[in-house]
Amino acid sequence: MRIIAYAYTPSTGENIPNRHIWGWEIDEIYQDMGDRPQLSKLLRDCENQSTDYLLIRTLEELGDSLGEVCDRLQILEEAGVKIIALENSINYQDQTINKADILRLFQQIRQNQHSQKIRQAHARNRLNILPPPGRPPYGYKRGKDRYVLDRSTAPMVKDFFDKFLLYGSLRGAVRYLEKKYYKKISVTTGKRWLINPVYRGDLQYKNGEIITDTHVPIISREEAAQIDRLLKRNSRLPPRSASAARSLAGLVRCQACQSTLVVAKVTAYRQTKEYLYLRPQNCPRQPKCSALSYKQVWQRAIAQICQELAPAIARLTIPNMDGVKAGMQGAIAGKEELLKQLPNLLTTGILDEETVALRAYKIRTEIAQLQNQLAQLPPVNLLETAQTVTLPQFWLDLSETERRFYLREFIKQIDIIRQPDQTWDLQIIFIF
Repeated sequence: MRIIAYAYTPSTGENIPNRHIWGWEIDEIYQDMGDRPQLSKLLRDCENQSTDYLLIRTLEELGDSLGEVCDRLQILEEAGVKIIALENSINYQDQTINKADILRLFQQIRQNQHSQKIRQAHARNRLNILPPPGRPPYGYKRGKDRYVLDRSTAPMVKDFFDKFLLYGSLRGAVRYLEKKYYKKISVTTGKRWLINPVYRGDLQYKNGEIITDTHVPIISREEAAQIDRLLKRNSRLPPRSASAARSLAGLVRCQACQSTLVVAKVTAYRQTKEYLYLRPQNCPRQPKCSALSYKQVWQRAIAQICQELAPAIARLTIPNMDGVKAGMQGAIAGKEELLKQLPNLLTTGILDEETVALRAYKIRTEIAQLQNQLAQLPPVNLLETAQTVTLPQFWLDLSETERRFYLREFIKQIDIIRQPDQTWDLQIIFIF
């Protein structure tokens, strides 16, 4: 008994199927990519050599149109070959199926071929570094072969990014956009703007691959790295704490009841003076844990940060970040040099145009991955920054918004440790 298999892969960068997917003991595998010379060989072999079974993933792999598929099915039937399509729901050679089932099968083949042609067109656009289909992101418009800045809306988007970089508050940046430009967007939309590669000058396709430096960016690489770091930092906090008015919001926890302390504001009757307290949000104890003066907790926290931050950083084992960055930059430069050599390989005839486009696409995605890893490296001036923030006067000169920004850079949590005599202490838990 002779069993063969056939697999077709479009020449647009899709992975060639593994030879072990069939689940049968195969005598010979025919594989095509782009054109179908192996299919022609398969048909000739079936006419000249007795073959019992042909395994194929889907019937539409036998041709680019329904007519081609039917012609090749007829040739295989005349040769006495039984066809097993692993992914088609209907076996058209089954004698028990009716004409309606056959028609549904052919309709399915036609639809799948149409979808495949659309995917191939999108894949060719990826190889040619063209923008994906659909509406361009806000701040851009579609040009001939790339996104171009929309001069009426791009400054608004840039202002949104600048506001987030300045204060690290997504909700604050969304409110600022509505107040200044009357542009109302949701917080979810604002988050999508912050992580969208298009605003960084890159293209991201549906398969998740990114190609860098394809059009004019709205933010620089350094700003993009800072945005990623701020988003990662804010993800450790409750959703609204990152944009809260008070710097300690979301950071303080009562160790006795494990409840987060929220900021409460109290005003005296017919007076404008405000009193701020930190009180447990969901204290299960009876009697409940008492509230604490916000000012006292803040003053003691700053004093403790000034004492403990520098020794905590000194105990860290910080790798040679300059060496790590130099290694990644060297790898990026090497791949960029490979890109420059591809036109010469095309001119000399070593590679054809289609292979050059596919290879260039792969190299660009590898460069994008390296640049992303490089952007996520921590800052190298951690010790210098610690020397500044351990000065009490530094904190006194900041606004409440600026204090919120710096506290979240170093602190993961502040625990209130209550004593039996109604006094309390602080325990600072740093991020590193």
